[in-house]
Amino acid sequence: MTAAFGAAIGVVTTGAFAAVTSTGATNDTAAAAEGTGTTAALAANATVLEPSAAPDGIGDVAATGGHISPVAYTASFGDPSAADAQIASLDKAGKIADQIAAQHAEEARKQAEADKLAALMSQGGVDGWIAQALAICDLPQDLAPAVKKVIMSESGGNPRAINNWDSNARRGTPSQGLMQVIPSTFRAYVHPSLAGKSINDPVANITAGVRYMVATYGLDTLEAGGRTNSSGNYVGY
Repeated sequence: MTAAFGAAIGVVTTGAFAAVTSTGATNDTAAAAEGTGTTAALAANATVLEPSAAPDGIGDVAATGGHISPVAYTASFGDPSAADAQIASLDKAGKIADQIAAQHAEEARKQAEADKLAALMSQGGVDGWIAQALAICDLPQDLAPAVKKVIMSESGGNPRAINNWDSNARRGTPSQGLMQVIPSTFRAYVHPSLAGKSINDPVANITAGVRYMVATYGLDTLEAGGRTNSSGNYVGY
């Protein structure tokens, strides 16, 4: 490249590349520049760039032949083991968060069940009495429908029902209460926390009847809602 051509163009830098653009000089101007050593202009800001001194002492012609050196960039990604440790830490934190969320969900479920049970007990009646008796006996509430089947078959849901016609009545120990237990059975099987209650106390009576059924016939009989005959009819427990 001649000195005239170098003087007639400007170098414009835009980010990652450099564009060479004409300065609009005429051939006459270029020729004049060759003789006068005219300096190059940076088109981006029109700042005059002074040519560096010629290392070989041959004048401005050599000075106009400068060049731009590329800049080298390097990137360091660090220790791979450190990245693995960070990923493992994030994974552990995520698992802990999941465990906490699951624990909170379980606590909320238990609280909802407790609130429902409390509301059921407070309303009283057969359903409320059954719920309370099962809770006292530490039995699952899903047994409630089976227990209610027994109660409705034995007493119709009347806490003061008394059977005056069966063999127990003839012996002077009539069946009484919601689950129609005789006095000796009531005393033997009523839940200890309710031992001072009357046989006609609905909750105490249910605990006695339920505990007697489980001890004598097994949990399956309680879950089935009492024993039935071959025709499927209720025959007691």
